[in-house]
Amino acid sequence: MNSIIAVILGGGAGTRLYPLTKNRSKPAVPVGGKYRLVDIPISNCLHSDIRQIYVLTQFNSASLNQHIKNTYHFDAFARGFVDILAAEQTPSSHQWFQGTADAVRQTFRYLQNHKADRILILSGDQLYQMDYRSMMDNHEDHNAELTIGTIPVTAQDATGFGILKTDRDGMITSFIEKPTLDQLEGWESEVSDELKAQGKVYLASMGIYVFNKDTLWHLINDNPESVDFGKEVIPKAISSKLKVTSYKYTGYWTDIGTIASFYDANLELADALPQFDLYAQGKRIFTRPRLLPPTKLFGTSVDRSLIAEGCIIEADSIFHSIVGIRARIGDGTVISESIVMGNDFYSTLEELQQGNPDFPNRGIGSHCHIERAIIDKNARIGNNVKITGGPHLTDTSNENYTIVDGIVVVEKNGVIKDGTVI
Repeated sequence: MNSIIAVILGGGAGTRLYPLTKNRSKPAVPVGGKYRLVDIPISNCLHSDIRQIYVLTQFNSASLNQHIKNTYHFDAFARGFVDILAAEQTPSSHQWFQGTADAVRQTFRYLQNHKADRILILSGDQLYQMDYRSMMDNHEDHNAELTIGTIPVTAQDATGFGILKTDRDGMITSFIEKPTLDQLEGWESEVSDELKAQGKVYLASMGIYVFNKDTLWHLINDNPESVDFGKEVIPKAISSKLKVTSYKYTGYWTDIGTIASFYDANLELADALPQFDLYAQGKRIFTRPRLLPPTKLFGTSVDRSLIAEGCIIEADSIFHSIVGIRARIGDGTVISESIVMGNDFYSTLEELQQGNPDFPNRGIGSHCHIERAIIDKNARIGNNVKITGGPHLTDTSNENYTIVDGIVVVEKNGVIKDGTVI
């Protein structure tokens, strides 16, 4: 689909995902033990035969830039690319990206270098599997100037989204941003009987857009004060009577916007029949090929869990958890309903033999109990450590760990000494 360019938005500071975004952007956050969030939209593009992809970055972008550079390469005879467009000062702009629309405005000159007549705008921090060709067909069938990906939601969920109202032809007639419950009356849209039975009668914007290139150019340049797509550009497009249509998506989709949503979405991947299927034929997620050795386990009971490659595990048990690449877990340890992101590299034999209780080796030590926690990359957790997350904990932030919504997050490179109880 050479007539389409995909633009993946790298996101802002990601404060709601802190401390996972302390040293990296949201799209660079690890997911599923071996992937990064940005791999999801890029993989969707590749499966949809979209090969011209730009990723717009600004905040904490080094990790994301490195991942994309090391992962996505096309052969010399292909016309495809996955390129980074970082925020930069130019003669026409001396500011950082001020929002999603402003990011596209400041980098539009690169899009003009291609003959593509459609621009697909995507978020870099969502979990879903979509064939964008179906959305493109919907765009063409309606002779639309802008198509918005929508998903049916309940009244309770609608308060967190931009809600759209459509006519019988699927054309969007009005838009309201994050309405309160008492504002929802009259905002119902036509959905299937099955969705009606679930109470999903409101169409929420997914933050996925298909623009005609000329339409996008005029919208962002005729409205220079508009810096955000969802809050400003989309309402202006609808109010100005452009041909704006809805593409109703009914598959699994979740926005990884908070620690709780990140935690839940990851653990669901370990279910017997997850809604987001890593094993689906023709929908595999592409990521960096690391050529790691197989994982070794010693007397470990594993249930409802995903174990990535390159791990050395002596734990007693791992239950309903995600264990990432190069993870090392000591003997007698119990991991339950937790995400262990693993390590970027292995400790040397000399480091393992030193055994400093004030500076443990990378990984999780012996005789630990880790429950309802997220252990970020390269964390060092000593022996006899007990971490028990849950609603009994209050939100707090310390030098090496943070508690959010009852979930204990040990930061990247964090150090938890022997015998610590959280």
